[in-house]
Amino acid sequence: MKKIVVAVDGPAGAGKSTVSQIAADKLKFTYIDTGAMYRAVAWKTLQANKEVTDEVIVSSLSDIDINLIFENKKTRVFVNNKEVTEEIRTPEINKIVSKVAALVPVREKLTELQRKMGEKGNVLMDGRDIGTYVFPNADVKIFLTASVEERARRRFEELKAKGFDVNIKEIEKDIALRDKLDSEREMAPLKKADDAVLLDTTGMSIDEVVAKIISLCEVA
Repeated sequence: MKKIVVAVDGPAGAGKSTVSQIAADKLKFTYIDTGAMYRAVAWKTLQANKEVTDEVIVSSLSDIDINLIFENKKTRVFVNNKEVTEEIRTPEINKIVSKVAALVPVREKLTELQRKMGEKGNVLMDGRDIGTYVFPNADVKIFLTASVEERARRRFEELKAKGFDVNIKEIEKDIALRDKLDSEREMAPLKKADDAVLLDTTGMSIDEVVAKIISLCEVA
């Protein structure tokens, strides 16, 4: 198989990270979770203990170093050598990450990093704008989605399992708002690339979604 770039895009809670990590491991590809990179910036922003304004978010970029390590079928996330893998998956981060990701300086900095990560090929990268903006010439493009209700249910179960006190209706509202913010942002909005395969995972098992992704990669 030639060295390829696989772009998996989709809205919040669609299961991109879960299935992409498994598929990348089975394909022996490098997996890059771009959403984790934006969450890392959000985490760094919160460390200032200030109101989350555009200025505070952008100022967090000045001395940030983000490192992703994919091992044992899991991505570990480090900010300035501190592991924040679990800290970036909290309700507090969920509430601000779309605001962080909407800022042009943030997207410019992280897009540059993402393109460098993908230069060697055999990379599976997931996010919101990989197939439309980061790698518009990706060999395989997949737009992964599910109903708002299904995505909220998945996120609810994930957070409950981690011990968070969460309300599924609030999660539905948060996801709907994130969809709106992500699709209406000025730079690289969330949308399906014209040549992407639409994969609605509502009612599909993780194994079924992974198998579909792998089959698309094998014929690329």
